[in-house]
Amino acid sequence: MMVLAIYTAIFIVSFFVVRFIIKGIRGVRKDYTSLKTVTFGDESAVKPDRWASILSVLTIFLLWGAFTGSKWVPVHAPGPFVGDTSFTYTAENKEGAKDDATVYVRVSKVDVEVEDITAEPGDGFAKDDVAMIGAWRSKLILTDKNDEVTRKEGSQIVAINGQAIAPGGSVQVNDGRVALTAKGSINFTPDKGMQMEPIWLPSPEAVVSRVGDITKNGYQNFTLMEHLFWSIYRVILGFVLGALVGIPLGYAMGL
Repeated sequence: MMVLAIYTAIFIVSFFVVRFIIKGIRGVRKDYTSLKTVTFGDESAVKPDRWASILSVLTIFLLWGAFTGSKWVPVHAPGPFVGDTSFTYTAENKEGAKDDATVYVRVSKVDVEVEDITAEPGDGFAKDDVAMIGAWRSKLILTDKNDEVTRKEGSQIVAINGQAIAPGGSVQVNDGRVALTAKGSINFTPDKGMQMEPIWLPSPEAVVSRVGDITKNGYQNFTLMEHLFWSIYRVILGFVLGALVGIPLGYAMGL
């Protein structure tokens, strides 16, 4: 919904810029078509607007860069959480005794190496834990692995940051969301923000860099020009063979 609002706002602003500023500078068009009072169904009354085309292309690239964290655009959508965060969980043993412990989490970009996070286990039968997670990822945290009382011995998590939780439930915490699985283990998902993960939509500069790399080094032992040649060759060959049967079929095969 936010993306649609931004997209709509850009085009509304662009409309007023073209309508009142650019057209004001160029002046009102004075030709035969402008004198017509009825233009419904008259294709000659439709005129392309070059400024609208330019703004449309710029808007697409602006949104592309904004939602991929590109360095080429001045504005960016909120990215995924990266850094250190923590949350507490409350464990209850079979006797009904409760103890709090803290989970320290370090979130980093997947392709960036960072130092492992450390923490002292603390007092009580529930011990503090640490976890390393990649941005846009989630991780199952087995908090009872270092606890004095495990789940097999009757321990269970009953609260996250003081909020009651049951298996299958979830709690929103600082910088992410904590869910409790059916087996009683913790699944932590850092905030993903609004930017696209590079594996699904890379930034413009990453695409340019990749194209340059393929142009220089090729892809799967073939150069870029060889890939393009065989792609075009298959299109033309399909068009010719299809045209021998019928032009519509040849056109479809060519596409």
